[in-house]
Amino acid sequence: QMDVKTTFLNGELEEEVYMTQPEGFVVKNQEHKVCKLIKSLYGLKQAPKQWHQKFDDVVLSNGFKINNSDKCVYRKFDDNGDGVIICLYVDDM
Repeated sequence: QMDVKTTFLNGELEEEVYMTQPEGFVVKNQEHKVCKLIKSLYGLKQAPKQWHQKFDDVVLSNGFKINNSDKCVYRKFDDNGDGVIICLYVDDM
């Protein structure tokens, strides 16, 4: 079992997202400006989806198959029948 740290900071955004300057990091005399996000961020509605898409890309490119009944279960077996099953729940495996 493992927990992926900074899970929702790893997703790539598909659309442009802007936010107000974070408290403590507001640029003096430019308080009216906003920040454009380049990566996902905690609290974004799309963060879990982006994380799951990135995880899918990585495990599928390494030969895993997605379980048809549960899209959070991945499997990979060799010709001898030895294998690995990954069960994903948010950021826990």
